[in-house]
Amino acid sequence: MSQDTPKSGYASAIGACAPTTIKTDACGLETGMVVLPCGAPAYVARPSGGGLWPVMLIAQEIFGLHEHIQDVARRFAKLGYFAIAPDYLIRYGDPAVAPDIEAIRAIVVRVPDKVTLAVFDDALAYAASRGGEATRAAIVGFCWGGRIAWLFAAHCPDLKACIPWYGRLDGAHTAEQPRWPIDLARDIRAPTLGLYGGADPGIPVDDVETLRARLTAAGAPAEIVVYDGAPHGFYADYRDSYRADIAAQAWSRMRAFLAANGV
Repeated sequence: MSQDTPKSGYASAIGACAPTTIKTDACGLETGMVVLPCGAPAYVARPSGGGLWPVMLIAQEIFGLHEHIQDVARRFAKLGYFAIAPDYLIRYGDPAVAPDIEAIRAIVVRVPDKVTLAVFDDALAYAASRGGEATRAAIVGFCWGGRIAWLFAAHCPDLKACIPWYGRLDGAHTAEQPRWPIDLARDIRAPTLGLYGGADPGIPVDDVETLRARLTAAGAPAEIVVYDGAPHGFYADYRDSYRADIAAQAWSRMRAFLAANGV
């Protein structure tokens, strides 16, 4: 693993961090930045020493591979995972230094899904070559990364589990981003647990219900849990949207889901 120092700090567009921000240390872990064969950087956190660990792919929010996502990787590593968070946006611009949300969106819409999925293929292969067990791999994604998690589950049906956290389900169908989770029900073969907020203004409950119905009709091994009153970003402890009790419930549900599916 490279000893390059990961970028510190949080995305500029969020302003000051909330007092609820969680800091996870790297004691007992090997952490650092690496460069994948495709050229994308990635943050890796894994238990120290030898071993064969289940792989946790982490799809970042629209804010980039900033400190929160690196901290989440360390949380998974503390649980015994080879956690890897590839930066699938950076080659089109750095959301972490963008001045506002509109500048971030201007970056995100330029990133082709096919390129993003290839980056995660690379990340999984990298993990498998360095102590990760590819046959016990899962993906978790937050915000825009939740959308990516759905897409990767359809792209990689051999995944053991997929957990999208409040990933947007529908949007503009473009050449770069031609399909959305709401289009993918028939392609979901990996066990999937969607974690959503009932008070998320960017993800209408109607979209959730439409996808639920399509997943059921397709016989997909997927369920969506909606937490009443939870806003978008309810797991993002560094933001005012954080809801500690709901975040803890959802994290526990995710861990039980991972265990039930052999990850």
